[in-house]
Amino acid sequence: MKDLGSIMKQAQAMQQRMAEAQERIGALEVEGTSGGGMVSVTLRGSGELAKVVLDDSLMAPGEGEVVSDLVVAAHADAKRKLDAAQADIMREAAGPLAGMNIPGMPKF
Repeated sequence: MKDLGSIMKQAQAMQQRMAEAQERIGALEVEGTSGGGMVSVTLRGSGELAKVVLDDSLMAPGEGEVVSDLVVAAHADAKRKLDAAQADIMREAAGPLAGMNIPGMPKF
């Protein structure tokens, strides 16, 4: 069963790569924008909203609905970028097993 030992070593190496990938994901920060850069939001790797920046021109009376829409759009932009970055990191960590349907492995 020489092959079993090799498989176990590969599994341990993958487990280490996955742990490192989780650390990298935790350290991620992505920015999403909307309104031509008038609104930007920053999301952490956990999905937590870390920062919202609004252009001063949006602070005029009656702009509340516009600001709300732009914040939602900026968040959606950041979430798409975060999802893509997380998937890239996990694919890299999975190496040759990426895309295989292995029970217990995340799908990316």
